[in-house]
Amino acid sequence: MYPFELHRPASIADAAALLAKTGGKALAGGQSLVAAMKLRLAQPGHVVDLSGLAELKGIRREGDAVSIGAMSRHADIASSDVVKGAIPALAALAEGIGDRQVRNVGTIGGSLANNDPAADWPAAVLGLNATVHTNKRKVPADEYFRGMYETALADDEIIVSVSFPVPKKAAYAKFPNPASRFALVGVFVALSGPGVRVAVTGAASSVFRCKPLEDALARSFTAAAAKAVKVDAAGLNADLHGSPAYRAHLVSVMAARAVTSAG
Repeated sequence: MYPFELHRPASIADAAALLAKTGGKALAGGQSLVAAMKLRLAQPGHVVDLSGLAELKGIRREGDAVSIGAMSRHADIASSDVVKGAIPALAALAEGIGDRQVRNVGTIGGSLANNDPAADWPAAVLGLNATVHTNKRKVPADEYFRGMYETALADDEIIVSVSFPVPKKAAYAKFPNPASRFALVGVFVALSGPGVRVAVTGAASSVFRCKPLEDALARSFTAAAAKAVKVDAAGLNADLHGSPAYRAHLVSVMAARAVTSAG
């Protein structure tokens, strides 16, 4: 690991100012950044630790939405009665992230800021049409994700919370890598007043909405309808874990399982 200077700001404003001044990196749970630094894939000269900022924590119901603080750990979300009561699909998703050690340290804000192409939270944010609240603005889900490890965040912008609208039905299903538990393919399906949204993670360079599945499920919200959709393999990932065609097949299968779980 390269040498760096660690900062512990007293407020969100102080943290943003430090990021702007130093060009450093924000540290949430550290499950992505610290690993990259250990492998010398990242070498920030300054690291701004957000763990002491109480205003970034907390889970609460706000009308027809659930607001989750950026520094809420996966384990906090998985065990939250507020989440289980309003959007149980989020609690189930959080429970399936990594292992117990990862869930007790990793945070939703850190995952979304990193935007790993195989992470679980991006699928939930895009699938539920959530809003990412930062220290500067509110970013709709459809505008937040820009590509592999890319988001709409500016260098000195910090995620404060994420607001998830409560759907009529929602569920997440993933085919996990047996070692990392990252999604080889993960599909989040949500049925709400505006219609059906289907978000896919793990299959491509970034999370994306699958319109053929959305159209099919809008006509018939059934597992059979999802399974009948033939997803185009063009642009999907190819690696030692699976071909684009294999991933395309898994998208329909995971969507069908998600619809079944949604009930």
